Amino acid sequence: MATFLIAGCSPQSSPSPEPSPVGTEAPVIVPGSPGAPARTATPGERVGRSPSPAVAADVRFAEGMIPHHRQALEMTSLVEARTTTETVRSLARRITAAQTPEINAMTRWLTELGRTPPAGHAHTHADGYGMATEEELNALRAARGTAFDRLFLQLMTRHHEGAVKMAGEQLASGRDQRMRLLARDVYTGQGIEIGRMREALESLS
Repeated sequence: MATFLIAGCSPQSSPSPEPSPVGTEAPVIVPGSPGAPARTATPGERVGRSPSPAVAADVRFAEGMIPHHRQALEMTSLVEARTTTETVRSLARRITAAQTPEINAMTRWLTELGRTPPAGHAHTHADGYGMATEEELNALRAARGTAFDRLFLQLMTRHHEGAVKMAGEQLASGRDQRMRLLARDVYTGQGIEIGRMREALESLS
């Protein structure tokens, strides 16, 4: 991993336990990510230790979550033409808005590691992460109105539960800072959406 190159270091023998803000004296050069240029830290910016190196759990999380998210986007793409329920439409828009940039971030991260991001939504994990079967997707494509709303909410709730499980595993075993932050967002955000979908499903009963 890259280390920070600091010009004009302090002569103190013991390092400070906390990252200190960059002052206006000697410039601090911060290396970029692989393939990106270095930059000069801005005054007041805090620079600390290099992030922990990626481990297998980080790669497994990204390679599993990308196709998992893609299937969620496939399901949300069906919503506008099949329901008039604003709650379902609003939920689908939020899912699309959150998961599209997350896919892009994980794709870039894997590329930086020299790994080829997974294509499509063929899941790399074993069963147990809430992915819809092709038969369930076909049923969702064929449904309309209340029948669509009910099946969409059922499938997406299960799908989110699987994503929360994956995020929990990443937080327990992963080390890469970017993947851990993303997993925390998934764990929190999709956990909230699970509650909303359960309420919406109850309202259809």
